[in-house]
Amino acid sequence: MYLDKAKKQEIFGQYGKSTTDTGSAESQIALFTLRIKHLTEHVKIHHKDNVTTRSLTKLVGKRRALLDYLYDRDINRYRAIIKALGLRK
Repeated sequence: MYLDKAKKQEIFGQYGKSTTDTGSAESQIALFTLRIKHLTEHVKIHHKDNVTTRSLTKLVGKRRALLDYLYDRDINRYRAIIKALGLRK
């Protein structure tokens, strides 16, 4: 499995407030980004896998919604997570 419990705690510890902070927007965005990168590599190899392509599209939409939420609430947190993850707007 590409994402185990230890990897999730590492992500939450790095981007969230603690290793158990699973609800903050930053930690969810970081987790979605990791999953998006993994699914993107899968879709590059298996280009006819329409189910995974749809899941990838939905996941990108969820991340975009969280980024929009963060942009509206706190622009500094938004800019920090964009810079930390290397996302482009």
